[in-house]
Amino acid sequence: MRVLDWIRGRASQLLDDREAIAWMVLVAVVYGSATFVRSQASGNWGTDHMMSLASNLLVGRSDLTSAQLTTINDIVDIGDRHYQAMSLLPTLPYLPLVPFPVLWPFSRWIVSAAIGIAGGWLALPLARRYGPGGEADWWLASLGAFGTLLFTLTIEGNFYYLAHLEALLLSFLALIEWHDRRRPWVMGLLIGLAALARPTLLVVAVPFGLALLVEAKDRVEDRVEAWVGIAVAFALPILGALAVTGWWDWVRFGSPLETGYGIAWITGPLEALRDQGLFSTTHVPTNLALFIGGGYTVRDAFPWLVPSNQGQSILLTTPALLIAVGATLRERLNLVLWGAVILTAIPVFLYYGGGGADTYGYRYAMDFVPFLLALVAIALRDRFGNLERALIGLSLFFVCYGYAWQVWK
Repeated sequence: MRVLDWIRGRASQLLDDREAIAWMVLVAVVYGSATFVRSQASGNWGTDHMMSLASNLLVGRSDLTSAQLTTINDIVDIGDRHYQAMSLLPTLPYLPLVPFPVLWPFSRWIVSAAIGIAGGWLALPLARRYGPGGEADWWLASLGAFGTLLFTLTIEGNFYYLAHLEALLLSFLALIEWHDRRRPWVMGLLIGLAALARPTLLVVAVPFGLALLVEAKDRVEDRVEAWVGIAVAFALPILGALAVTGWWDWVRFGSPLETGYGIAWITGPLEALRDQGLFSTTHVPTNLALFIGGGYTVRDAFPWLVPSNQGQSILLTTPALLIAVGATLRERLNLVLWGAVILTAIPVFLYYGGGGADTYGYRYAMDFVPFLLALVAIALRDRFGNLERALIGLSLFFVCYGYAWQVWK
């Protein structure tokens, strides 16, 4: 009954908030229309690996048959079985579609659009909580929904990108929870689920967990008892997510410590990089150079600018994230958010895969973009002028260009 009462209360709040309803309609229409246009341009309507895997899971199989393979990238062959080297969470949204085979060819677009739209919806409540209010919140919401790779990843209908969409959605929810109630078990659950999509996000448990313990010291006299309660409530969902990940890897690869990425088939150039280490300092200079300076070449046909196949500089996709440097380190909230950004960036830049091949923008940076967006919102409390508007406007332009490239390339 409490759950139903909570749903009724939230629904009543939403019905009274016409601006939020208008925002939700706008996001749904733009994302839905853009996904439809992209799907028509792609012509890629076959059942993808996640849909095939979801149907197999319901009959007790964790592998793909030879007939279900549409690519051999990131496939681990063990005997006569084929396994997709990927975390578990991207498969789960496909499960409701399993009883409807007629929808399987469209599942990639349906699932990605649904998760992406939900993420876009949350951009407004996130902006309202961390931003200065008024007009600035709408600029911030537009940046989150239409000025980041959330938009370009959504419209691709790609199960690889779905992991990023899920992680961003859960990170937005965690940031909203952090602003509102900061319940340790809810934060632990959201971080654990985000790690089931993108394991790199497990590291954000460190700054948020430490902040919860520090705040408990400030609030109560019996610190030890409070710390134990918070630590248990926060850690249990995260440990549960780790257990699920270990079980999933053990079922497929025979070891809870084998993710499959180190033994999966990949192209020759990527294999040469992987041989230097899945995560290695040798990858950092190249990754940072791409993150800061990756750009475009030129061709003589629309849309003229050709994005680098390995990804682009964050300055050429979402330059508005530079506003985050205005969020100083004097406040505890800012320290927590900067800690989440830095810790998440470490495995991203150590990874052998660059920015994410064949992707517009630096896809892997989306792991820490939600926390940067919160920092941008905080920075706008002190200054919201023409420069900030221009940077957000440029971000919207670059993302729109990414959409044009994806449709007309």
